Amino acid sequence: PEFKDYAQAIVTNAQALADALLEEGFGVVSGGSDNHLVLFDATPRGITGKPLAVAMNRAGLVANYNNIPFDPRPPMDPSGIRVGTAAVTSRGFGPAEMRQIAQWIGQTASQADNASALEGIAREVRDLCLQHPAPGIRIS
Repeated sequence: PEFKDYAQAIVTNAQALADALLEEGFGVVSGGSDNHLVLFDATPRGITGKPLAVAMNRAGLVANYNNIPFDPRPPMDPSGIRVGTAAVTSRGFGPAEMRQIAQWIGQTASQADNASALEGIAREVRDLCLQHPAPGIRIS
């Protein structure tokens, strides 16, 4: 029963993240999610997948650049980003944190070339993660 609740929380978080990414102006493939992943098109925000994934990494947000269906862009710099919700759900994140993550992704898209802005986002990400430590990992 606990695993079923955990799996449902993962899906709920993916749906909340997809909705929030739509609000941030990204194109969510299939309009949402019914599993643990969200695939979205970054190009409506004026950036492609690879530079956004690199900027997100600098901002403390882990993602993969990924082709979207019928992607006109090459595989090494596709239009999309793929994110999952299992790890953050394991840390106790919920829909409110999914909205915050989407906002950070939106800020990262707008500030991808601004090292100072990305460092600021990374500090906020770190602060949130410290409030929700990964299970089994002690932070002192």
